[in-house]
Amino acid sequence: MKLSEFGEDRLLAELLPTFSRTKSVILGAGDDCAVVRFPAKGNLQLLKADCIVEGIHFTASKPAGLIGWKAMARPLSDFAAMSGVPQFALISLIVPSRTELAWTKQLYQGLEKAARAFDVTIVGGETSRTSGPAVISVSVTGFVEKGRWVTRNGGKPKDELFVTGRLGGALRAKHLKFTPRIKEARWLTEHFSIHAMMDLSDGLGTDLPRLADASKLGFEIDEEAVPRERGCSLSDALTNGEDYELLFAVAPRVGEELEKCWRRRWRTGLTRIGRLTRRKVVPEKWPTGYVHFK
Repeated sequence: MKLSEFGEDRLLAELLPTFSRTKSVILGAGDDCAVVRFPAKGNLQLLKADCIVEGIHFTASKPAGLIGWKAMARPLSDFAAMSGVPQFALISLIVPSRTELAWTKQLYQGLEKAARAFDVTIVGGETSRTSGPAVISVSVTGFVEKGRWVTRNGGKPKDELFVTGRLGGALRAKHLKFTPRIKEARWLTEHFSIHAMMDLSDGLGTDLPRLADASKLGFEIDEEAVPRERGCSLSDALTNGEDYELLFAVAPRVGEELEKCWRRRWRTGLTRIGRLTRRKVVPEKWPTGYVHFK
């Protein structure tokens, strides 16, 4: 059955009861607005919106559940970049009326699966039709403690640069199945002073210069140290994008201890790839990753 035959009200009646609820939700999806409890005193509120577009971030041939997982996981990865705790999500579904009901329900199952994995409650959103490609937009709100939030612009000269996991080759499958590094980021800010951090969504070749530029610094990397997925070249690792790993900077005096503690705590890999420099210079022939609108 297509959505044009089913209608919006019946669709919402099918989807809304499947959303989980927490004690922080006073009034969930179904009314004009959701009502939730405000973050505790001493916390900062975080807000993030993200979207995926058919033909750009996914193809219709991929399983709808994985597309839903990706749509939710992308903004959660941004929360990881700031050591945030996501709490609530709003979903805007913009699809052609010919879209199958079964596909839509599987999409929301993927959204809900990712949300539950990180204790996020879907509290509402919007549905609309379009004559163009499908778009799934996810807005997330949550919090971070005043003493633990991290931005891109706090890097210092000689800071060591680390990345989690392995880079490159994400478009083969990883971009639909990746795990946002929220738990790892929370652990990092609990035990170490992280000067700057971001998630790698557009490729190390694009995102590392962004982090360095935000701190008004340059960078040097050991190209051989860059961790790569099996079968990936250095160029793949720098330019493919959609890795959703963490890139962060710490003072050189803590790098060795951080690596030692990390190995005891996490299966996820951690690699020191270089350092920030005082001179704001991008290495010669530095490749770039994905750049929007080009």
